[in-house]
Amino acid sequence: MARYALTDIHGCVLTLKALVLDLLNLQKEDELYILGDLVNKGPDSKGVIDFIMHLQKQHYQVFCLRGNHDQMLVTAAKAGDCAVKLSNTEKELTLSSFDIKDFRHLPDKYLHFLQDLPFYLELPDYFLVHAGFDFRQDDIFRDTDAMLNIRNYKPDRKKLSDKYLLHGHTPQPLHAIKKAISHNDIRMNLDAGCAYYKNAPLGNLVALDLDSFELFIQNNLDRPYPVRRKS
Repeated sequence: MARYALTDIHGCVLTLKALVLDLLNLQKEDELYILGDLVNKGPDSKGVIDFIMHLQKQHYQVFCLRGNHDQMLVTAAKAGDCAVKLSNTEKELTLSSFDIKDFRHLPDKYLHFLQDLPFYLELPDYFLVHAGFDFRQDDIFRDTDAMLNIRNYKPDRKKLSDKYLLHGHTPQPLHAIKKAISHNDIRMNLDAGCAYYKNAPLGNLVALDLDSFELFIQNNLDRPYPVRRKS
């Protein structure tokens, strides 16, 4: 049995499939953890969720967390377009993938899937979360907004019970991800900026073997599509 983690797919379903089916050759006894941001920015948000749901129905052990973009889509399904912080072009990519004209028409199947996503998971040797935790707080597991959105924080080993912290949310060039893994850092960010294929250091989806620390790298196969460069 192998354990893998990846994050920040952002609607890039062809890239996800290549990583999971070809590079990882995922088996039903393996565990795959996806650390949020399944949707938005890329061309096929619906396709990403469909693929994950298909794997789960086929009894693959795939576990997903909630990211800020997943939460954004949940909020938009209730509040409409005003809740979506995307360019007009990116909004249209997400809407067209679900074949809808209004975020409030998101099919219940997808809304329920996103609403049921947990904010973090604890494994025997890891904490998994989308963005991170606010270590200034006494109880780091209460602030769900921080779990979705926090950046630029220093982990507290004691509050993590000396477990690794694995997250995404902030795109990193591959060399930074490799450095953190090779240094055995307590905090490792796996967001390789898959959706941002127009940025030379980014445009990759990566998966980490949680036991061997082997890194699997798949460049973006969903291009071209209109997306803003990551500043």
